[in-house]
Amino acid sequence: MSEKPFVHLHCHTDYSLLDGACEISKLMKLVQKQGQPAVALTDHGNLFGAAEFYFKAKDAGVHPVIGCEVYVAQQDRTIKNEQNKYNHLVLLCENQDGYKNLIKLVSAGYLDGFYYKPRVDKALLAQHSKGIIAMSACLKGDINETILRDRYEDARRLAHEYVDIFGKGNFFLEIQDHGLDMDRKVMPEVCRLSAETGIPLVATNDAHYLEQSDHRAQDILVCIQTGKTVTDSNRMSFSTESFFVKTRSEMMQLFGEVEDALDRTWEIAQRCHVKLEKVADPFPRFEIPGGHTLDTYFAYVARQGFEKRRGRLEQMAARGMLRHRIEDYIERLEEEIRLIQQMKFSGYFLIVWDFIRYAKSQGIPVGPGRGSAAGSLVGYAMGITDIDPLQYGLLFERFLNPERISMPDIDIDFCTNRRGEVIQYVTGKYGREQVAQIITFGTLGAKAALKDVGRVIGLSFNEADRITKLIPSQPLNIKLKDALEAEPAILELAKQDARYQETIDVAMRLEGMARNAGVHAAGVVISPVPLQEIVPLYKAEKDKDEVVT
Repeated sequence: MSEKPFVHLHCHTDYSLLDGACEISKLMKLVQKQGQPAVALTDHGNLFGAAEFYFKAKDAGVHPVIGCEVYVAQQDRTIKNEQNKYNHLVLLCENQDGYKNLIKLVSAGYLDGFYYKPRVDKALLAQHSKGIIAMSACLKGDINETILRDRYEDARRLAHEYVDIFGKGNFFLEIQDHGLDMDRKVMPEVCRLSAETGIPLVATNDAHYLEQSDHRAQDILVCIQTGKTVTDSNRMSFSTESFFVKTRSEMMQLFGEVEDALDRTWEIAQRCHVKLEKVADPFPRFEIPGGHTLDTYFAYVARQGFEKRRGRLEQMAARGMLRHRIEDYIERLEEEIRLIQQMKFSGYFLIVWDFIRYAKSQGIPVGPGRGSAAGSLVGYAMGITDIDPLQYGLLFERFLNPERISMPDIDIDFCTNRRGEVIQYVTGKYGREQVAQIITFGTLGAKAALKDVGRVIGLSFNEADRITKLIPSQPLNIKLKDALEAEPAILELAKQDARYQETIDVAMRLEGMARNAGVHAAGVVISPVPLQEIVPLYKAEKDKDEVVT
C-alpha cells in the first residue's frame, strides 16, 4: 500500500508581515519539487495573500487550502486592555460557506476587535463556524499554553469547547516538533488528550520560511519588524532552525510513531474546496427614475449631455474650427451608446457620471480626463471627460472594443484636498458596507532591504548609507541582482567586510517581500453587495474610520 502524501497545513507567507518569509511563487515551486499535492495558507490574522495564493497554486497544479491563523481573545474581542490576552487558532476553509465565514471573522478582527492584533472571540467563532475546519495551532494556542501550565483538565475542557463550536470531525489537535523543550512537554499530553477524547491528531510544521538555510534571513526579518538587532538579548526569535517547509520523510523522522497524524494532513486537504471567482455582476445598483430602464436612462443622459455641448460645437463649426460635421458627432454618439448597452456597461457610466456631477456641483476640481477614456464621445457628452475625441482624432475602440470585452477603465482626477468629500458622497449613496478603499502593500526594495538588514546586523547608519548609495538610481526599482552587475563597487565593498557580504546575501533573500499594509492613494471599491460577503476588510489602526479591502 503506497503512503499518503504529506501536506503543510500551517504555513506563513510574507503576508504574515515581517514574520513569514515564504514567498508564494517560491512556495509553490518547492511543494511541487517535494511532491506535495496541496499546501495551506495560514497567515497571522489576515487573508491578504488569499487571491494570489489561490491563483498561483492553481497555475502550479497545487491544490490550494485557504486558511488563517487567527488571534482569539480570551474575553470579548471588544474589550481592549492588557488583561484580555489572546491565543492562536488555525482555521481552514472546507467550502464556500467556510470561506465566507472566514472573511467575516478576519474582517471583524480588524473592524472591531483590533488591539495590537486583529482579534476574534469564541462567540464570534461559534457564529461563523459553518464550513470551517479548526486546528489547535502552535505553542501559542490556548490548549498548548494550558498544558504548559500543568492544567491538563482545563486543556481537556478547551478541546471539548472547540468541538462544540466547530462540530465533531471539524476540530483537530495539532502536534508540532521544532526541537523545543516546550514541544516535547506538550506533545505527549496532546497525544493523551486525543486518545481520551477521540479528537484526531494532525501533524504540522509551523513553516515560516522555505528552506532550513533561510533561518537567518527570517530571523533578521523579525528584527526588522521589532526594531531590534541580532545582538539584542531581549528580542523575539525562533530558537531553532526547524520552522521550514519540510519533506514527508523529514516529518516522518519526527512523527513516525503517529503516522496517521501525517496522513491526516492529506485527508483534511482533500476536504477543502474553495473557488475564487469573479463576481458575476460587479456593478452596484444605480437608482433610475420611473419609466426608465438602466439602458434607456443611460442613453437619455448621454443624449441630453450632448445637447448641452452642441451649442459650442455649432459655434466652432460656424467659425470653421470643427474638424467634423455635427451629423458625424450624432452618428458616433449613437454607435457608442449602442455598443456600451450591448456590452452591459450602462450602469457603470451612470455611476461614474453621478459622482463626477456631484463633485462639479460642489466646486471640487475634476481633471479633464486622460488615458483611453478620452476616446469616448459618450464620456465627453456626459461630462465624464472634457476632451472632444472627434476633434483630436481619438478612437473609441482604444477604450472599449466589443471584440475583446474587458472592464472600462476611466482615470479620474479629483482635487487631492477634497477627494474625501467624493468618497463620503459615494459611501452615503451606496452604503457604508459596500464602499471601501483599496489596500496596498509596501515591499522591501533593494535600497530598503540593504538599509534594514544592515541596521539589524550591526552596521552603523553611515556604513549602511555607504552601500545603499552605490545602488544605481536608474532604472527605478532596480533589483539588487541587477545592481550588483551594474555597480562592481558593491561587491568590492563586500570583499573588504564580511558584514557587507551578509547584508547583501540576506537583502537579496528578503527583497520584494511585503513590508507593510497601507491605503492605495486613489482606488475605491463600490460593491453590489456588502463587501464582507465577498472580500476581507481591513482597518489601519491609525485610520479609525477608513475601511480598506
